[in-house]
Amino acid sequence: MLTFTQLKPPNQDATVTLTLALTAEERTRSRHRFEADGKVVFLHLPRGTVLHDGDILREETHSSLIRITAKPELVLTAFAQAPLLLLRAAYHLGNRHIPVEITPTYLRLSSDSVLRTMLEQLGLEVKEEILPFQPELGAYGQHHHAQ
Repeated sequence: MLTFTQLKPPNQDATVTLTLALTAEERTRSRHRFEADGKVVFLHLPRGTVLHDGDILREETHSSLIRITAKPELVLTAFAQAPLLLLRAAYHLGNRHIPVEITPTYLRLSSDSVLRTMLEQLGLEVKEEILPFQPELGAYGQHHHAQ
């Protein structure tokens, strides 16, 4: 079993031994057991660590590096004809403490039929897709990189 304990910044040139594709929810688990390429991988990171697409983790013996990728998952992507509609939808999703990926042109969230109906009733166009999902961390969320 490989135990990864150190978070390193993304580095396209890093030579990694494994790639671990994780959903948005899985990337919030700082201590968890996964399987990658037939190998058991254990994350033992500082509590509260949230991983992002491209992050590099170092194994506790410093012998291996692993790259984290955002695993495509079932999501809703909501588009609006006017920025105010998008803002209004973000407000309503925030009131429900729903993890949301926010961009200037769309909102993305985990697929949910009730939320889809709410967004459509607010006047947004909603598409169900399978894509990587990177929700906001929230006002107090942090992403620490080791130096």
